[in-house]
Amino acid sequence: MGAMGNERYATAVRLAWQGALDFSALLETASTLEKQQQAPLAAVLYQIWVNKTTSPYVHAGYFNLGAVLGNAGDLAGAEEAYRAAIKLAPNFFQPRVNLGSLLERAGKPDQAIAEWRWVEQHASLAVPDNRPLVLMAVNNMGRVLEIQKQFYEALFYLSKSLAIEPDQDEVLHHWVYLRQKQCAWPIYAKVPRVSHAAMERATSALAMISISDEPQAQLDAAKRYVAKKVITDVPRLAKPKGYGHKKIRIGYCSSDFSLHPVSMLTVEMFELHDREHFEVYGYCWSPEDGSALRSRVMAAMDHFTRIDTLSDLEAAQKIRADEIDILIDLQGQTAGARANMLAYRPAPLQITYLGQPATTGFPFIDYVIADRFLVPEESAQFYSEKPLYMPDVYQVSDRKRVAGPKPTRQSCGLPETGFVFCSFNNNYKLTPDMFDVWMSILRRVPGSVLWLLADNQWAEDNLRLEAQARGIDASRLVFAGRVSPENYLARYLIADLFLDSFPFNAGTTANDALFMALPVLTCSGRSFASRMAGALLTAAACPELITVDLASYEEKAVGLATDAAAISEFKSRLADVRTSGVLFDTPRFVRTLESHMLALLQPS
Repeated sequence: MGAMGNERYATAVRLAWQGALDFSALLETASTLEKQQQAPLAAVLYQIWVNKTTSPYVHAGYFNLGAVLGNAGDLAGAEEAYRAAIKLAPNFFQPRVNLGSLLERAGKPDQAIAEWRWVEQHASLAVPDNRPLVLMAVNNMGRVLEIQKQFYEALFYLSKSLAIEPDQDEVLHHWVYLRQKQCAWPIYAKVPRVSHAAMERATSALAMISISDEPQAQLDAAKRYVAKKVITDVPRLAKPKGYGHKKIRIGYCSSDFSLHPVSMLTVEMFELHDREHFEVYGYCWSPEDGSALRSRVMAAMDHFTRIDTLSDLEAAQKIRADEIDILIDLQGQTAGARANMLAYRPAPLQITYLGQPATTGFPFIDYVIADRFLVPEESAQFYSEKPLYMPDVYQVSDRKRVAGPKPTRQSCGLPETGFVFCSFNNNYKLTPDMFDVWMSILRRVPGSVLWLLADNQWAEDNLRLEAQARGIDASRLVFAGRVSPENYLARYLIADLFLDSFPFNAGTTANDALFMALPVLTCSGRSFASRMAGALLTAAACPELITVDLASYEEKAVGLATDAAAISEFKSRLADVRTSGVLFDTPRFVRTLESHMLALLQPS
């Protein structure tokens, strides 16, 4: 039994059975057992004590029993203990907070929210000890509701949290992103006792992409994330010079090996790697969504390993054990990122690609795959990674994607006549400045409509209100619900012009539009995200569709909408690009990337 000894434990159990073990002695004995990794014995002691004691603290004993059982993975036993504590002391708030977390772990998020909501409604903030519990409850509600895509309610509870305690960077971080998701403008709305500067500091690297076109601001945001959340003082696992395998071992790691834009772009790249000289590994912590795309990604790998049950260190050790020569992270700082896994440097060379359209700020990432339009050489100073320049375009494509039959305008909720502008970007990319321009375009092109992605109801409602505030009939905004990939691609066949967003350009959606021969009008700025569509249009030999300021963008959009011949010509040119241009020449992209890899592994 270790330091405690059998006799001392037996004495405590005997006293507990007799109802004679003092509460403070119970806590001391159980705490010692837990420190000695004897949690089951601590649980037994608590169980005996709560059944035999006449102490007024029995509710606290049940609470502690619940905590011990929950930590040991006995969720049912922990739930029973917490409910017993609540029954004995209804205004004892801590077991309700813990019970909520337990129910969430058990896959019952609605029941979890109900417990936290009870605490928020009944625990008076006038009692100092209640304050951290209420904060925990409202923050948990905000987090779970965000996961459930209940963005309006999530924002409501995070706003309550900030009203209680404004100095919470993590809460502000999500608060800003939730406002973006709902197109609740201005994003940096006034919050009592929260400064504009504090909001900027709390803005995540991904959220900053939609707010600022300044590369330095994005680098700063990425570095703040690293400073707060990423370990950097861990030992390097990989040999610095590689392993000298006959075949170079490439590892791709992602939480997006599913029906996700990253896999939509990369799947054919995985398939086309030269197996005579390369061996391809996939490291996955993605959802098992049962999609055909996920099956195709898995089949494209020579080795496919789930690492979701492994800690970051264990996952890094697995990659090191596989002796990966080049590890390509498809995540960056996006949702699901495992930066701490990469921090161990499980591969001699580590590259970031596609997932985050900005610098990662990770000191353990060596290169970012780019092209010279996307990251001009004079902008490389704003990247923690060294650009690995592709000669044509940074973005790979899947030539095997298939479009469904062309839909009718009526089936898509579009008017039978009139010019159709579309922009199927996620709503968090939309900004008031760009929306001003779009509404001006609609005003100047009578009978036209703007076809947008129906991302969430709150964004849709807000965008309609924003249109009306600018003097545009809300019915001229048409929202497209999410459909299967083939039916989504078919929509591009009935649109006339894709209007890109700024400063966060379309990525995969721009690729899809061009693949379907729909012209894309973009505005290119200084940041990675604001130059993505421009990079694609450069590779498509359509530089006329690249503007560099919003005034030129507006004039170009209006001009194209009144020039059917120009639209027709662009569609014809893009149809040729699909079959003969470099933009969709995936074999060429893969061979070039492999040449880069061979060069990187050459002894210096």
